[in-house]
Amino acid sequence: MTVQLNINGEESELAVWPNETLLAALRRYGYVEVKSGCEKGDCGACAVLVDGAAIDSCITLAGTMTGRTVTTVAGLSAPEELHPIHQAYIECGASQCGYCTPGFVIATQSLLDEISNPNDEDIRVGLSGNLCRCTGYVKIFDAVKQSAATLNQD
Repeated sequence: MTVQLNINGEESELAVWPNETLLAALRRYGYVEVKSGCEKGDCGACAVLVDGAAIDSCITLAGTMTGRTVTTVAGLSAPEELHPIHQAYIECGASQCGYCTPGFVIATQSLLDEISNPNDEDIRVGLSGNLCRCTGYVKIFDAVKQSAATLNQD
């Protein structure tokens, strides 16, 4: 089957299997910034924005994406510049191995789209679908707060 969708600002047409996940299709078409973690919707490593909302691409069928807009972590900004969320994660040291970071960045964007100045509880809930096995989450929370401050300046 064929799916027409917008990926990172570009109109795309993907040939997908009826039972293929969005994660598998995206990675097959070269969007390797979308990470494969648990493949059952528990870790958030595969998170992408679909029409602005964060979803786990590992439990979403690619065939349901016709007409939708998909944004990966690489699509948040132009290739030659860092998005303020990317910059905050770097400056705060919010990743160690980095495998979960794309999913956390997507979750941060989704959270900040809903709540421009989140408190700790908002951040806890907003990031609750993402797991990191390396950090203690403190620096991730710091990055979310720095991202909010930077984005609220604009």
